[in-house]
Amino acid sequence: MSFFSKLKDRLFRSSDKISEGLDALVAEGAPAAEGAEAGTAGLSETPQAPVAAPAEAAPEKPGLLGRLLGRSDEPRRVLDDAMLESLEELLIQADMGVDTAVRVTANIAEGRFGRKVSTSELRDALAAEVARIMEPVARPMPLYPQKPQVVLVVGVNGSGKTTTIGKLASQFKAAGKKVVIAAGDTFRAAAVEQLQVWGQRAGVPVLTAPEGSDPASLAFDALTKAQEEGADLLMIDTAGRLQNRQDLMEELAKIVRVIRKKDPTAPHNTLLVLDATTGQNAVTQVEIFRKIADVSGLVMTKLDGTAKGGVLVALADKFGLPIHAIGVGEQIDDLAPFDPEDFAKALVGSGA
Repeated sequence: MSFFSKLKDRLFRSSDKISEGLDALVAEGAPAAEGAEAGTAGLSETPQAPVAAPAEAAPEKPGLLGRLLGRSDEPRRVLDDAMLESLEELLIQADMGVDTAVRVTANIAEGRFGRKVSTSELRDALAAEVARIMEPVARPMPLYPQKPQVVLVVGVNGSGKTTTIGKLASQFKAAGKKVVIAAGDTFRAAAVEQLQVWGQRAGVPVLTAPEGSDPASLAFDALTKAQEEGADLLMIDTAGRLQNRQDLMEELAKIVRVIRKKDPTAPHNTLLVLDATTGQNAVTQVEIFRKIADVSGLVMTKLDGTAKGGVLVALADKFGLPIHAIGVGEQIDDLAPFDPEDFAKALVGSGA
């Protein structure tokens, strides 16, 4: 199964919500309502004798000219202020955020306002607008000639940091890169054990320290080992205890300060891993981690478990940070480079 098929299949909560919402929007003002109004317009106040209901006419089939002009049996509705307001609400419910929803809706209205549109036209317009927003931020994690390239991975506990590190390490190893992992979240034994499992799967060494050890000291030792072994990449896991922001800020600052004693240019990437199921909380997390660490790019996980996939559009629109990869499951190939067109189509329920 291609990643797009997987993405479309597993983004069903978001795509169904948006797709069904678009269907409902158009149906609200479809010609059936107009026909009902026309039928009541000629009634007088004098009671009429009941008459048999006329047989329902077969729908008129579009002729050649109609087909050439794109006419079809699909319901259509005039794109007016009421419809645009409903579209905004739908996008906000999909966690696109108020500002982004307003901007997207305004762009869709341009050139279409006052015209009748079908669900498929509206869906295509929305997909195109989402892809336009996402295109500038869709960039794979850059690889530099510097050896080892130090990748600091940050994010709240439970966001999928550990799994993301394991998947990236495995993929880089499969691409011929020599990778070392440092289990820098020394306060969570489960995170260390999970990284060790991924390391075994990928054949990548995972450096650990006793529970509660200084993460900066481990990072220094890991960088030393990576340099000695000629590794291409050193990936450092970190703690994510946002309830103790000051402690976390000091801990990350210390890790950076210590590894720069070995390499003044490190870290070369700081990846922020976000959990899609948190919706708009992801926006707050980006704001916090940009203050705590010099975030260079994003990875969004758990898109398969949420109806809040629109938050990725809000993040792209608000921050413009590179989105390196997205995850839609637990398997190694369920993390892939971010493709804006595939994501947009999957999000709104369009075909490949």
